[in-house]
Amino acid sequence: MSTAAELLDAYHRQVRGVLPVTQPEGVTVDRDGPLLRVSGGKHWGYVEYRDLAGLTGPALDELIERTCAYFGSRGERFEWKTHSYDEPADLPARLTAAGFSPGEAETVVVGLAEELTGEPQLPDAVRIRRVSEPADFDRIGALHTEIWNEDWTWLAADLAERQANSPDHLAIFAAEAGPQMISVAWLVRDPGSEFATLWGGATRPEWRGKGIYRALVARRARFAVSTGARYLQVDASDDSAPILQRLGFVAVATTTPYLWTPPQSRPEQPPGQAAAEQPSTLGR
Repeated sequence: MSTAAELLDAYHRQVRGVLPVTQPEGVTVDRDGPLLRVSGGKHWGYVEYRDLAGLTGPALDELIERTCAYFGSRGERFEWKTHSYDEPADLPARLTAAGFSPGEAETVVVGLAEELTGEPQLPDAVRIRRVSEPADFDRIGALHTEIWNEDWTWLAADLAERQANSPDHLAIFAAEAGPQMISVAWLVRDPGSEFATLWGGATRPEWRGKGIYRALVARRARFAVSTGARYLQVDASDDSAPILQRLGFVAVATTTPYLWTPPQSRPEQPPGQAAAEQPSTLGR
């Protein structure tokens, strides 16, 4: 069993400031000091960094301003994800002052993959299988649309493209009861580190509390181990974090996405009311 400090150290060294080995077509990666700026994706851009190289005060403000100008010249929104242990401590305030809108905070949880492979007994009607066909991706988009009551049909094309580009590094698992898809979750494995990340986990309400989410974690943990991954990591919502911690994940930090939108693209809204944004659930 690793301590929270040991898990955070592994996460900081291997995940922070590291990009996937393979980038989608059309994506551009640019560096400015400690920041990696990633633009040209289908959703919005983002920055990655391990630390901010000691920048504070006006020098940090200048970096933020240059980064906004970089994405603004492309007419592109972008996300700056902060972590609770980032320095300087006033980074969130400086981002807000620069026009960023904070999203919901999440808990970064990390677990040892080999310790998470135990699968619970599922209801007799339920089976889990790895999916990779376009028809299954369409069903996944429809399932998310139904569960979240908003249009997620775009997810089918996104998963299909990811599967085509990185078939060995993406594993998508669906739980089914007869012909009905009842839950789906996936794993992204970057061979450049010992980490794999978990995404998704949407389950039909009537099937919650029956061990299906836990089984999907175990199935993905076994896949991760088979690829040589040592750690599993999730940016977990307030609903998911307690469940994952009961399974053996350890909370190591919190993270908050800050989204910046070019002024010409911002919708009109009453003063003081932040524009609602749909957080990404796809994995980078």
